[in-house]
Amino acid sequence: MIPEDAPISETLGHFFRRFHVGRLLKQAGITKQGGENPSRLLQFLLALVFTQRNFYRTLLRDDPDTPKKDTVYRFLASPRYNWRRLLLMTSVAIAQWLGTLVSPDRDAVFIVDDSLFDRSRSKKVELLARVYDHVEHVYRKGFRLLMLGWSDGTTFLPAAFSLLSSEQATNRLQPADPRIDKRTVGYRRRRESWQKSPDVVLQLLGEAQAAGLKARYVLFDSWFAFPRLLRQIVQDQNLHVVAMVKAMKTIRYTYEGKRYTLKELYAHVKKRPGKARILAVAAVQLETQDGSQSVQLVFVRDRRRGSKKWLALITTDTTLSADEVIRLYGKRWDIEVFFKSAKSVLNLVHEFHGRSYDHLVAHTTIVCLRYQLLAVAARDEADDRTIGTLFWAMCDEMADLRFVEAWHLLMAALRATLSEELHLSDTEINRLLTVFLDRIPASLRRKLPISA
Repeated sequence: MIPEDAPISETLGHFFRRFHVGRLLKQAGITKQGGENPSRLLQFLLALVFTQRNFYRTLLRDDPDTPKKDTVYRFLASPRYNWRRLLLMTSVAIAQWLGTLVSPDRDAVFIVDDSLFDRSRSKKVELLARVYDHVEHVYRKGFRLLMLGWSDGTTFLPAAFSLLSSEQATNRLQPADPRIDKRTVGYRRRRESWQKSPDVVLQLLGEAQAAGLKARYVLFDSWFAFPRLLRQIVQDQNLHVVAMVKAMKTIRYTYEGKRYTLKELYAHVKKRPGKARILAVAAVQLETQDGSQSVQLVFVRDRRRGSKKWLALITTDTTLSADEVIRLYGKRWDIEVFFKSAKSVLNLVHEFHGRSYDHLVAHTTIVCLRYQLLAVAARDEADDRTIGTLFWAMCDEMADLRFVEAWHLLMAALRATLSEELHLSDTEINRLLTVFLDRIPASLRRKLPISA
């Protein structure tokens, strides 16, 4: 475990060795740039936010260890580097490590959401578009950051993303760079940027599962809860969905042989008495163009807007209880925390102002890797199970034995051995124990009941 006062370079080096990031860089096609090792360049870029300096201020220090400006910008702007693959494989490595810390039957989930990637002050950024801000309800210049995350309920990992421009050519303010080689991954990412978001969601889920990232459920809010997408996730990705749905007149649910809108269905189903949190549950059929899908609706009380308001959750796993549906959907909040942290703490958007689309993708990947680094550090600090297999080897023997009790037993056994085998007096035993305790590392001695 890295000490709290360790320099960031040591923490990054430990992270890279632990998850073999150097090898993952090679697998993602990220190679030397300007004679610089890609691992060194990536560690330098990851560390920038923790040094409280931007790249420009770092260059002004004239440090011989700082990579050259042109080398860094070529590294970020290469259309041949598969940054999404790097992020995915790093997520898989961390998820596999986390899998040794939790019960194997614990539900891991994918979480899908998008957020505004604001570039309102830009004019010449490649594929810059007018995108709708769902928070302010206005159009802004920028991109939609469509994010796929993974969570085991404790740790959230940003696993894959796509910077979406606009489906409509009239909303795209700048074209794609015509010089980009069509055989490169950069060209494929540009083509993807003007696809519809449900199609990109399916692509991200497919890539994540193919890379080895496993989950049972996909969580998203009402912006993605379209009947066609729900059915495709179940049929094509073999995953179940838990999502929030909003009342739309165009979407109807078949219940007891009749078709209802969401509001009509809520008025029709039998409510639970009193002030229950769960108001009603209904097993219905959701009609799509490709057929029908069996789903379960859970109506819950919306305490934010008064006792008479309600919200509806939908799941394609009809075996789940209403409480389990609510518990699973609660994990979706992790991605909101990520967006807030990425923008306000990890310098998403404002750290670099490159105009290349590849530059934007590379920098967003770096921000996601910073969040993964912090997520692993948080798990190390808060979860004692990260000491590894030694913990599990000792669990069976020490399950009912608290640490303080174990310390008392060890000290009592040591005192008895010194007295019976060496025939020492109590004064000599106390002196030897004092010397022994003084030689214990300070970090461990602070946790011991020394008074015993």
